[in-house]
Amino acid sequence: MLVGKTGICNVFFGHCNLQCIYCQNFQISDNAIPCSMREPAEVVEEILGFMDENGVRALGFVSPSHVIPQMTGIIEAIRLVGKDYTVVMNTNAYDKKETIESLEGFVDVYLPDFKYADSDLALEYSGVRDYPVAGVRALREMFRQKGAGLHLRPDGTARSGLIIRHLVLPGHVENSKNCLRIIAEELSPSVHISLMSQYHPTPRVEGHARLGRTVSEEEFLEVVEELHRLGFRHGWIQEMGSDRLYLPDFRRENPFG
Repeated sequence: MLVGKTGICNVFFGHCNLQCIYCQNFQISDNAIPCSMREPAEVVEEILGFMDENGVRALGFVSPSHVIPQMTGIIEAIRLVGKDYTVVMNTNAYDKKETIESLEGFVDVYLPDFKYADSDLALEYSGVRDYPVAGVRALREMFRQKGAGLHLRPDGTARSGLIIRHLVLPGHVENSKNCLRIIAEELSPSVHISLMSQYHPTPRVEGHARLGRTVSEEEFLEVVEELHRLGFRHGWIQEMGSDRLYLPDFRRENPFG
């Protein structure tokens, strides 16, 4: 629904406002790692060149919560040259409600993760106890702006809307089920859900008692059953065996190649 036949141009930002111990993008998201700085004009030129060359119409921003002025500046610069791209904000949902309010008119498709219903788990794995409360506030504002439906282009790709992702963590089925319950109760079971089985332990958590393995089929199917029980009917359920398909290496020129 986002990439269609031509794909999406994703802009990854260094560092992150969450420091999840299992993050697959740890090579660039870790706040202790130095980040290179780039001029906005250079970034805009590279984006435009890539999208024109490949016929891409969707522009994604990955983990931009701590650099919102830079993201909106890029969007404004691209609009000034007359480009009408579908702008996707891929966020962990640890965003202030006021921040999401300020993005109305900038973001076409919100693609938030909703990670935790358990504040202790959020503190242990991502360093923030208030994630469940902050995340729900942010999701409510996204829902206010976009509603539950997806508006499509003639080619079937998303033009506007909200898609909430949830990654099932090994050993934490109840957290996943509670996350889905919160979404159903606080927003609507009509919202589009992307339920993901792709968790793979990074080198940082390979020896972790709970996070050092992939999600079992039994665990994932239990969450899927809860998804259906709650009345969710729109979205995607990732196949088992996806855990090795989305492991970037940002030391390579093509991290996802």
